[in-house]
Amino acid sequence: MESSSSTRQLLWFFAIAVCVKLLLIPAYHSTDFEVHRHWLALTHSLPLSNWYADETSPWTLDYPPFFACFERFLSIFAHYIDPQIVDLHNGLNYRANSAIYFLRISVILSDLWLLYGVYRLTKNADVKRRYLIWVLIVWSPALVMVDHLHFQYNGFLLGWLLLSISFLQEGKDLMGGFLFAVLLCFKHLFAVAAPVYFVYLLRHYCWKGLVRGFSRLSVLGAVVVAVFAAAYGPFLYHGQVTNSH
Repeated sequence: MESSSSTRQLLWFFAIAVCVKLLLIPAYHSTDFEVHRHWLALTHSLPLSNWYADETSPWTLDYPPFFACFERFLSIFAHYIDPQIVDLHNGLNYRANSAIYFLRISVILSDLWLLYGVYRLTKNADVKRRYLIWVLIVWSPALVMVDHLHFQYNGFLLGWLLLSISFLQEGKDLMGGFLFAVLLCFKHLFAVAAPVYFVYLLRHYCWKGLVRGFSRLSVLGAVVVAVFAAAYGPFLYHGQVTNSH
């Protein structure tokens, strides 16, 4: 009963934040708006083998492969909303209302992943701490300004981090490490947290005696390698890995 009530309260927090974000749709946006629109066009129009080689715009794709795949996924819907959004050669600096609304709403919807991360992280917290985390993250002015004015998908990416931490919090270290590896293949800047993860997982997951510890370290290493192989393997095959950082 308490869990159901907590979920409803979190949804209300999120709904209020969404109302503010909807009001900001026609507001200022930076050049990052055109960057992401171009990436939609690039991933939609070109084969995977050319994603990191394209130079039809100054805004070359410079995020890791999983984020490129995320853009490709969004481009499927963008094509049905307005084909010019994903027109690689004629869509440069395209700012029709259809493009603005689609891209803005895609950021708002991607925040559902942030919401899920917040929910998992706080579901067992006491009421005071839970509300504090909700306010700091769901109502974060910084995220509103960077994502919903300037234009980014940081809330979506932060959701992966929170989800990873929630699994570590539950003692599911391997899943937490897996999700962090996935996050690194979405945005490389989260690598600043990698040393913290490495020390924590080494001490908490692998430090179980010589034989068992080595076995767990091998499993953890295999999981991380598998994630990076899935992300970078196709681009390495096509000789693009130096650009997909």
